[in-house]
Amino acid sequence: MIIPWQNLEPQTLNNLIEYFVLREGTDYGLQEKSLQEKVNDVKLQLENGSVALFWSQLHETIDIKLIK
Repeated sequence: MIIPWQNLEPQTLNNLIEYFVLREGTDYGLQEKSLQEKVNDVKLQLENGSVALFWSQLHETIDIKLIK
């Protein structure tokens, strides 16, 4: 199920994005970015609709995934 990011409190959204970008296996290529730059990049992707927040009721987890 897609969760509208606009419905989340700003701090909750920020915490979810930080969790996402700090997860093991997240790759940003050759260029190093600060945590804030990574968070801002994901926020822009949420705003432009290229990614969305997905809730898995089965696994009781939330993830940020590309919209195809």
